[in-house]
Amino acid sequence: MKKYFTLLAVLSCLIGFAQNKDEQAIRQILANQTNAWNKGDINSFMIGYWENDSLVYIGKSGPRYGYATTLKNYQKNYPDTSHMGKLAFQIISVKPLNTDHYFVIGKWNLTRTVGDAGGYFTLLFRKINGQWKVIADHSS
Repeated sequence: MKKYFTLLAVLSCLIGFAQNKDEQAIRQILANQTNAWNKGDINSFMIGYWENDSLVYIGKSGPRYGYATTLKNYQKNYPDTSHMGKLAFQIISVKPLNTDHYFVIGKWNLTRTVGDAGGYFTLLFRKINGQWKVIADHSS
């Protein structure tokens, strides 16, 4: 019985470490973004991003700055639900850099009638006014 309780204590610590409140919040943002995307709602998808001119998005065309620019690029490249398809994220790692920054590595996949697409991404999250926001996105 003692071994059982020791194992429970170890598992509780591991679960608590692996899913602290900040990591849970970040994972929830990514889940919310997936749900918004899959409903065809780019504006709600963008809620996870920092609404600031210093937001940086790096894609195949190089770095682009600003929330408005990022939103316009999404709207241009994904004009309708057939181009948006269904999004799935596979989170590879969520690592704290310090108390106000997290680094996320993952894979993205779009299942679409116009042809599937996918790749990898890195996200830098920053806690701003108590909320986690993507401040840098590099997607390929």
